[in-house]
Amino acid sequence: MSYTAPIAQIAHTLVRIARLDEIAATGAFPNYDPELVAPILDEANKLARDVLAPLNPIGHKTGAKLTDAGVVAAPGLSDAYRQFVEGGWMGLAFPEAFGGQGLPKPLALAVFEMIHGANMAFGLCPLLSFGAIEALLAHGSDELQQTYLPKLISGEWTGAMNLTEPQAGSDVGALVTKAAPNGDGSYAITGQKIYITWGDHDMTPNIIQLVLARLPDAPAGSKGISLFVAPKFFVNADGSLGERNTFRCIGLEHKMGIHASPTCVMEYSGAKGWLVGEPNKGLAAMFTMMNSARLNVGLEGVAVGEAALQAGVAYAQDRKQGSAPGMQGSVSIIHHPDVQRMLATMASGVQAARAICYACGAAADLAEHHPDTDVRKVNKAREDLLTPLAKAWSTDRAIEVTNLGVQIHGGMGFMSETAAAQFYLDARITPIYEGTNGIQAMDLVGRKLSGDGGAAMGAMLAEVRATAREARATNQPKFVGVADRLEAGADALHEATQWMLGAMKSARETGLSGATAYLALAGDVVGGCLLTRGALDEQATLDAARTLGLAAYFAEDRLSRAPSAVASITSAAQALQDAGSVLWSA
Repeated sequence: MSYTAPIAQIAHTLVRIARLDEIAATGAFPNYDPELVAPILDEANKLARDVLAPLNPIGHKTGAKLTDAGVVAAPGLSDAYRQFVEGGWMGLAFPEAFGGQGLPKPLALAVFEMIHGANMAFGLCPLLSFGAIEALLAHGSDELQQTYLPKLISGEWTGAMNLTEPQAGSDVGALVTKAAPNGDGSYAITGQKIYITWGDHDMTPNIIQLVLARLPDAPAGSKGISLFVAPKFFVNADGSLGERNTFRCIGLEHKMGIHASPTCVMEYSGAKGWLVGEPNKGLAAMFTMMNSARLNVGLEGVAVGEAALQAGVAYAQDRKQGSAPGMQGSVSIIHHPDVQRMLATMASGVQAARAICYACGAAADLAEHHPDTDVRKVNKAREDLLTPLAKAWSTDRAIEVTNLGVQIHGGMGFMSETAAAQFYLDARITPIYEGTNGIQAMDLVGRKLSGDGGAAMGAMLAEVRATAREARATNQPKFVGVADRLEAGADALHEATQWMLGAMKSARETGLSGATAYLALAGDVVGGCLLTRGALDEQATLDAARTLGLAAYFAEDRLSRAPSAVASITSAAQALQDAGSVLWSA
């Protein structure tokens, strides 16, 4: 399976959308040198293209295996992971104090887009380590940080998140796993967890589990959850590994896709763990992990969409069928208008999703490191607003894009051995895990929008309108056309926002009925704005025609629907409430 990172588009997004120069100007990243960006991207592309991509179809066919000794990774992945660790890729954006390289988050996102694009099942392993690292950085004691972070950040050990239980699903407050004090500062954890990605494997000597459980006196519901760290092998005082902990993988889930990523059923029978953060405050630590994972899952959507786009273009150029005006004989199907429509939809959707994810990563860095308190506050609000869009809108695009990739391949796309089929199967999990996209929509309108009275969305809309004015001021017909669509999109999103703010106060269930459609509209408008912003900043470069072409197509294909989308949020929400009493209410 072939994959080559779209380095030009990635670099463009880093510079024009993620604003690496602004992040560097905070002074928080002394190791960052703009001259290093190109070599980093080139080296990451080599790992993705030459090592990981060839293993992708092999892993899809063979999958991980559960043996008496534990989970065995798919063929070739252990050696690939060794090369990943030797390259220092895990620690790009983590603190130097624990062995990281201290580089901006968007640069790490760019690298991991390549890794996911080449082999999404493999990329899930470091993705879960990200969540464990960020939870320990934010909530772990000095002792826990010193014990686990250096090896996690180097990639020598991996991390896993143990949240879901059979009876709980996304309702974390319903979990029943128990943690009883051992009397020595540790806890005995007992319970079962399901859907634990890379919960066990043989690629590293230790796996550090972050486990949600309840203390004996914990209150019911989500307010009684605590977070614990439980290593597969205990760590001795000198850093060497000691005895094995008692938890184990008792089964592997059989999935539609990502077969090379072991999804484990984990059994805890008095396994020893240590509290992370305060008792009964595990929900806050969980959201630290989840927000990290949500952005990175959105990035998975970008990556698998890019891989499907590359496969679609290659097939469309190679496959000959039918005729085209002015051409002799059978022509490549890329000359057919409907195939061109599908490819343009794929390309513009992938680039808009990439822009949203990188912008979210940039806001996170500025929220943490900018010297001005007000700027930090603004960017924290921007990060919070973009996180559900990055996760949900980007993964919805992944489903659309990989589905179109199958369609371009025609009957061949329905064959299980094709890359197009694998991309579709792999992508299908992305709108589900780390909080379904419906949960992301509820989070957007219930927490992010209602929490500040729409202030962060208002600031985003002001940026959309400013971008539209700048596009109009060029007096170039394509930019003027984009400006028309952006302004109409901003008007529609403003109207929908005002309705949603009112509905969430007076008729919450009706508001939630329109939440998914609201997120879709917000993603369209924000994605269109970022594509236009990139095109405006690229006018004097060789890629100007491409970036403007994508922005213009996106505007006509998606933003043109924005005015009518308001009704799907407002009127349709009430219609859904009414329909429920007829169609499915008891």
